[in-house]
Amino acid sequence: MVNENSNITLTEAVYYILLSLLSPLHGYGIMQNVDVLSRGRVRLAAGTLYGAINAMLEKGWIRALPGEKDSRKKEYVITSPGKKVLLNEIKRLEELLDNGKRLTEEV
Repeated sequence: MVNENSNITLTEAVYYILLSLLSPLHGYGIMQNVDVLSRGRVRLAAGTLYGAINAMLEKGWIRALPGEKDSRKKEYVITSPGKKVLLNEIKRLEELLDNGKRLTEEV
């Protein structure tokens, strides 16, 4: 049986968002963390971030944490299915890197 999450290729933005949500964060915190993790190469606009968040909520890869009554900031965290997707993507990226290194060493 093929794992339905094994054939998913993540965008770089979604990959970094999932990495960021290994610890609970709110939207602005995610944007800052992605910027740090990517060394400034990936900068998320609010529309991109919240579009990705909504898609990942629908897929069950992340969930919103219950917030304080008066707070407008929602915190999000990765779920078990989201971790599986993230780990599969890491394996996929490692395979790409290993193949690239191996083949370029032969040249």
